[in-house]
Amino acid sequence: MSTAPGTGPAAGRSRPARWLARRTLRGRLIAGLLALLAVACAAVGIVTYVSLHGYLLGQLDQQLGQASDRYQACLGHPPPPGDGDSQPGPPHPDSPYDCAQRQQQQTFSAQVSNGLITHSYVSYGTCTLSHADKAVLTSVPAGGPPFTSELCGLGDYRLLAVADQSDPSITYITGLPVAQVNSTLRQVATVEIAVFAAALVLTGVLGTGFVRLSLRPLRRVAATATRVTELPLASGEVTLPDRVPDADPRTEVGQVGSAFNRMLGHVEAALARRAASETRLRRFAADASHELRTPLAAIRGYAELARRHPGPVPGDIAHALSRVESESARMSVLVDELLLLAQLDAGRPLAKEPVDLSRLAIDTTSDARAASPGHRWALELPDEPVLVEGDEHRLHQVLANLMSNAAKHTPAGTTVTVAVATAEDPPTVRVSVTDTGPGIPDDLQPALFERFVRGDSARSNGGASTGLGLAIVQAVTVAHGGTVSVTSQPGHTSFVITLPRLASVPASA
Repeated sequence: MSTAPGTGPAAGRSRPARWLARRTLRGRLIAGLLALLAVACAAVGIVTYVSLHGYLLGQLDQQLGQASDRYQACLGHPPPPGDGDSQPGPPHPDSPYDCAQRQQQQTFSAQVSNGLITHSYVSYGTCTLSHADKAVLTSVPAGGPPFTSELCGLGDYRLLAVADQSDPSITYITGLPVAQVNSTLRQVATVEIAVFAAALVLTGVLGTGFVRLSLRPLRRVAATATRVTELPLASGEVTLPDRVPDADPRTEVGQVGSAFNRMLGHVEAALARRAASETRLRRFAADASHELRTPLAAIRGYAELARRHPGPVPGDIAHALSRVESESARMSVLVDELLLLAQLDAGRPLAKEPVDLSRLAIDTTSDARAASPGHRWALELPDEPVLVEGDEHRLHQVLANLMSNAAKHTPAGTTVTVAVATAEDPPTVRVSVTDTGPGIPDDLQPALFERFVRGDSARSNGGASTGLGLAIVQAVTVAHGGTVSVTSQPGHTSFVITLPRLASVPASA
């Protein structure tokens, strides 16, 4: 069942989760640390702000109650016992204005009689109430808890309404400004933000250093793994000298390092066993190939001698002798190729002399045209000679194998093109053998240069093949410091050899 775009597991995660998934372990730890600290700072700031706000409002309400008691006492209407600490007013009350001016600065005082504001004052200031302010003040029930309201032109005030004990139709309203409380809260919030921001920055810097220090053993594990992956294990390297230095089993990273070291030991042991087995196999192939050359030569000699018998030779005997000669010749070629591969595997050096690939391509193409006249052979060569340093005989064998492979595995009438081209950066030579045959099956291409791999009947015209030709091509090319590749599809198959180009020719050559 297909999955619609954007509905996979990655799409189901939130954006922070996707962001964290793309970060390194160090980044995740630092982000998590800062996130936890930010949450803790926010919680502390909110609790502190709410607690301080309640405390300051409680103090303001206490001062508001004392101011209300003083205002009533000044007017000659003392509050009920227990409502405040003010003393009863004088027997002859002062005017409301005088009583309002005796309050602390910016204290609001007002009297409401039968739903109308009869007096409103602000101590040491002016008081101008709007219709909205009057509506709010006249609608306040007496005896309720203090409340906060904005008075136009005055700002936010904490107000308290108290009814007159002798005349319930009269209500005394007293208010204190909340500006001081708000200013204190703003200062506390600013200080908290500055302190928490500094704490986050400091934690980010110190946390980054601490996390880097803590993850240093893990980075050493990664560095060791990287160095191991860069070792040429496929070329016979069996020594793995790198080990993780942090292998303390008491720590998590140490446990990973210890397990990684044990794995490297197992891999090294397996590589050593494989290298020893391959060495024995190569030695056996070289020894067997060398020892088989003499008896094969003897078999071919005796077969030729028998065919030269002066007397009449029966037809079936003559056919048998010809088959013995043919198979012994084929087996001699196979033995020679196995011996060459064994020598190349052992690292036996090849000759190093200037070789003109243009002339070599002409010679091998001429030989291939004579051996397979049913094919069309074409040459594409540069105007100047192209020189490489190597063994001319082995390079001739490489080109001959590629052309023989093209002739054997393509039908008559196929066009085979041999091209030589140069490149400057870096200075290399590209030799390609391209045919217009049916192509190589896709499942065969990855193992095409392995030994004893033969093409199927789709590219074969019935010629015998040892399955070692392309293996020799790759081994000789690699021994010359080059590479070989193949691209194939129906109607176009190209083998490309890339070799280092010789920039100049010594005078002795």
